[in-house]
Amino acid sequence: MTAKGTALLEASGLTVCRAEDGSVLLDSADLRVGPGEVLAITGPSGAGKSTLLHALMDTLPARLRRSAGTVRWHGDVVPSGAGGRRWRRGHCGYVGQDPALALHPRWRVERIVGEELAGPRTERARLVRESLELLGLDEEFAHRRVRELSGGQAQRVALARALAAGPSLLLLDEPTSAMDRDTAERVIEVVRARRGAPDRCTVLVTHDPGLVSQLADHELRLSPPSTAAPVPAGPLGSGPRIGEPQSRGNGALLAARGLRVIRPDGESLIKGADLNLVPGQLATVLGPSGSGKTSLLYALAGRRPAANGQVLLHGRALAPEAHRRGRDELRAVQLVGQHPAGELNPAHRIGRAVARPLRVLHGLDAPDSAATVTELLAAVGLTADLAGHRPHRLSGGQRQRAALARALAARPDVLLLDEPTSALDAASVRIVLDLLDRLRADGMAVLAVTHDPTVAERADHVLHLRGGRLVPHGPVDPLPTVTGRTS
Repeated sequence: MTAKGTALLEASGLTVCRAEDGSVLLDSADLRVGPGEVLAITGPSGAGKSTLLHALMDTLPARLRRSAGTVRWHGDVVPSGAGGRRWRRGHCGYVGQDPALALHPRWRVERIVGEELAGPRTERARLVRESLELLGLDEEFAHRRVRELSGGQAQRVALARALAAGPSLLLLDEPTSAMDRDTAERVIEVVRARRGAPDRCTVLVTHDPGLVSQLADHELRLSPPSTAAPVPAGPLGSGPRIGEPQSRGNGALLAARGLRVIRPDGESLIKGADLNLVPGQLATVLGPSGSGKTSLLYALAGRRPAANGQVLLHGRALAPEAHRRGRDELRAVQLVGQHPAGELNPAHRIGRAVARPLRVLHGLDAPDSAATVTELLAAVGLTADLAGHRPHRLSGGQRQRAALARALAARPDVLLLDEPTSALDAASVRIVLDLLDRLRADGMAVLAVTHDPTVAERADHVLHLRGGRLVPHGPVDPLPTVTGRTS
């Protein structure tokens, strides 16, 4: 029993440094969460929000260490080591920023959600079913594997797993980022139902001000510890115009005719999609989680070949599989996926990742490619020093922008974006969207899957994936009280 006015969770002076050089990532963070309260942690990309969650749970990766500070639960210091692991198992539920990457790819959903549950089999099955239903996933989803889930569905499965054991402390990192509005509302109701419960509290990392206003009792805003000023984004410089596509005429750059895409279990996701992307156009695709938006992008890029139909580039049919396309065809159509953490090679520094298309596709030598890497990073709002970092040292939003910079290095005619703003704060969203506007002025075509009205509002053409087909969406609704941002 917690006395009135006593915090359930309290942290003081939490400081996190890199083990290799002692540089500070999180500097003396303090927080307090009382019974039934929701604390929102906000701040720009790279401020240490996700790092703070891991510091609270003592789950920092080996490359980071908590150099100072104390975490208390019900007033008692949370120990490290085995004692900390017992505390996490007994009290914590956690959903990270890239939940699909944390789910076992070979397990069925029912096993994933029930992994930490004890008791009779029938009772475990009931808890799994109730946790899924709470988040709008019916019994059919219990038998799917992760590869059969959309980004939003995987996010809900991860949340169902965190909720199944009824945790006293729930820690959520961007919990609605992969969800459409209706699905996000379910998550909001789940968190809202915990408010006021004397034995429960919630810590929420988010970039969404609507989510903060609806759910949070308190807000902790973090600032990046670095004193380095960010490089202002501007037009790509006078060197090689890597951002400028090689457009040809005013016809469709990329077209789809009768695309049919099926799930691994054989069910049709897309039943005959038609699409025309012309130079300078931004088209957005909206639709509920699981409707096939990501699968559409994968079919266009050749990552997940369509079962039927054609993809045409400059009027010429492309091979369904990416590995059968020519070098210039691969250059011309670039995809930035929904989970950059899984797309950037963890062994390669960011500078090397961005430079590779410059050298391989455009023949730039080392000095020219290094200069252009700096230019591309600046264009997406990243400082030049990040070129020397590996992906694990970047925040989710920084990785997302680094993946965009790498795609732009190819000098594509068509850019395919899967939730390009899902991990970004408002200032970074503006930088990315303004950059896309400049690139479109040079003739690049952009197709973006999004749940973010900020992106859709800038679009020339808005489509809705409904019933397996692309249909005109009509005017974009204004932002409601809260939205999710990915699929």
